[in-house]
Amino acid sequence: MGKIRALIVDDEPLAREGIRMRLKQEPDVEVIGACKNGREAVTAILRDVPDLVFLDIQMPRLDGFGVIEAVGVRQMPHVIFVTAYDEHALRAFEVSALDYLLKPIDGGRFSEALERARSRIRDENLESVSEQLHKMMAALKVERNRLERLSIKSAGRITFLGVDEIDWIEAADNYVQVHSGHESHLLHATMNSLESRLDPNAFLRIHRSAIVNIRRIKELQPMFHGEYRVVLKDGTNLTSGRRYRENLQKLLNDL
Repeated sequence: MGKIRALIVDDEPLAREGIRMRLKQEPDVEVIGACKNGREAVTAILRDVPDLVFLDIQMPRLDGFGVIEAVGVRQMPHVIFVTAYDEHALRAFEVSALDYLLKPIDGGRFSEALERARSRIRDENLESVSEQLHKMMAALKVERNRLERLSIKSAGRITFLGVDEIDWIEAADNYVQVHSGHESHLLHATMNSLESRLDPNAFLRIHRSAIVNIRRIKELQPMFHGEYRVVLKDGTNLTSGRRYRENLQKLLNDL
């Protein structure tokens, strides 16, 4: 096959030039263009149909993910993402096994990512790339929907509580009681809605009426029928429900 036709997309001139200089050292790669924003990128991808795109994530107005949505997953070429750091994006990349480069770009990592892209392009495995992009966009949607803090209205004021400050959450009729240290806050929400938006790596549903911060668990004491007494670091004692024993078993298996 001929040279790999690469497009560089980054809103920072130095970053564009840095990638261009690295690619100059690769005799089988031809840089066909460099775009300074997402809108230019969408036009160039649809018009020039590159084999490979180095795509910056953080760009004003239309970011890297917006570019993918505008072009369409099925029409996207092979992508190597470039990011200064985005926790949600990194998790989405890990789920989908797509390549990304952290700024400032490491030479060794750049070479590895480019070599993997070469292999995929030679195999003409675009179907696999589309599946990975689809998986990444789905994972990103979930990650960006994660709760990072709660807004609690009480006594004419709004209190902001970071999710990492939560010890455990208790069902209370049409509300939930959020326990944090020596304080508790009443929040108009359901257990199911909160569970769906809390990070499952940090919070665990142990009962239909209780969600706990995994980092606050001190002891698990086996009881009858697969139930556990869950002792928190502040001395709180909770009992798991049989329906949720698989959650606790998974926690034990991950230790």
